Amino acid sequence: AGEGARTVPARENGGNHDIKNFTRGARVFYPVHVPGGLLSGGDLHFSQGDGEITFCGAIEMGGFIDLHVDVIKGGMEKYGVTTNPIFMPGNVEPRYTEFISFIGISVDHESDTNYYNDATMAYRNACLNAIEYLKTFGYSGEQAYLLLGAAPIEGRVSGVVDIPNACCSLYLPTAIFDFDIKPTAEGPRKADRGQCAISS
Repeated sequence: AGEGARTVPARENGGNHDIKNFTRGARVFYPVHVPGGLLSGGDLHFSQGDGEITFCGAIEMGGFIDLHVDVIKGGMEKYGVTTNPIFMPGNVEPRYTEFISFIGISVDHESDTNYYNDATMAYRNACLNAIEYLKTFGYSGEQAYLLLGAAPIEGRVSGVVDIPNACCSLYLPTAIFDFDIKPTAEGPRKADRGQCAISS
């Protein structure tokens, strides 16, 4: 334990990927960097959005993992990717056809600081825009934040070539709501959404 790499972050040998599409039927090809390397798995989620933006905001669950292991000797070198895993999504994933998308760029609007091609800042801003939007329907900021962490949102890096700004987008499926969240000329229909989450 004193010499092993922590599994909390994603890393070269795997680690915590928290990939929304890592579902039943998925295949992952891990590089093995040391002789006798071991394999472990865990951190099962019932639901989460891309990026698991609230850190522990996914809906965690107990369960079991049924896995099959094949060894491809020299496989990573054969395919030219030697530093990180390769992943093939399973066929069980949330599929939606209608989204509201929120854009973020790599500018901190509070301090008027432009972060050169910073996708983390851009995705943060896309998330903050989605939170502000959901608040107009009666959600508290905390509720909206938790919703985005547990709902099957799609996060995308939409642009990194138009310097100096990175552009990221957050796709929020409209079908997960039991009321219409699409923009209309009448404006949002605010309602009491309860208060199941508060700041501490």
